[in-house]
Amino acid sequence: MTRPFRFGVQTKTATSRREWVELIKKIDDLGYDSVTMPDHFDDQLAPTIALMAAADVSERLRVGGLVWCNDYRHPVVFAKEAATLDLLTDGRLDLGLGAGWMVSDYEQAGATYDRPGVRIERMVEAVEVLKGLFGEGSFSYRGDHYMITDLDATPKPVQRPHPPFLIGGGGPRFLRLAGQHADIVGINPNLAAGAITPAIGVDATAERYEEKVGWVMDGAGDRFDDIELQIRTFFVVVTDDRMATAEALAAGVGLTVEQGLESPLALVGTPSQIAEDLRRRRDRFGFSYIVVGQDQYEAFAPVVAELAGH
Repeated sequence: MTRPFRFGVQTKTATSRREWVELIKKIDDLGYDSVTMPDHFDDQLAPTIALMAAADVSERLRVGGLVWCNDYRHPVVFAKEAATLDLLTDGRLDLGLGAGWMVSDYEQAGATYDRPGVRIERMVEAVEVLKGLFGEGSFSYRGDHYMITDLDATPKPVQRPHPPFLIGGGGPRFLRLAGQHADIVGINPNLAAGAITPAIGVDATAERYEEKVGWVMDGAGDRFDDIELQIRTFFVVVTDDRMATAEALAAGVGLTVEQGLESPLALVGTPSQIAEDLRRRRDRFGFSYIVVGQDQYEAFAPVVAELAGH
């Protein structure tokens, strides 16, 4: 099944309400489908509050975390926040959740940075708790990390049985689990190192992403066709000089020019060249939900105009 394209903007910050409102209006006017936010302790706005403000500006845009970090909030608290956000946006929440990866966040907050397996197991339990709390009636749960006793969580989300879960990651175990539990799977580089380094290039080749999609398929089984595949493109340059730009980008992450141009993390060229690259990648990998950064969305708008909904 070929899904139509949809496009989002990963936003981060603004210096005032007015600046935030103007940003969201422009994203809406340019035809994007969603506004997303990361979840770190740097200079970004708090995602849940900022996304509610964004949804008040636009009655059309979907909103969501890309992604909320499970380790930063208990799932009972997050269930109430997420259901409230879904209710007050009339059902426009994509519930993005991750296991946590940026070691500097944990260090600065004085939080324990558990090994990846523990963080992943805790996030999977959180997904089960969230889905249970979004259901009707009282919910109980006993896992290795969370215990819930006869809690009838309110409010309930508008989207039933729950908002779409977007789970993002880059390793084999995580992507197989995402295939089991998510409605939208965000396929990322493997960030087990806890930081973004130049070594990301070896995990960003087209061949590696074919393998990653395969892990999602392994986990999803018969439900794979029901999953939307999402990718956050980190290197987006709209330019008439495709080859020179690609050479510079590829060299920075240790790839050949050909590998750089084929990497799903990069989009380089004129709007028409980029649109053609996205069509080919949708055919090859299945990526239909494309997210670009706040610093790239205006230059990228002609691509959105050509492809959105097609």
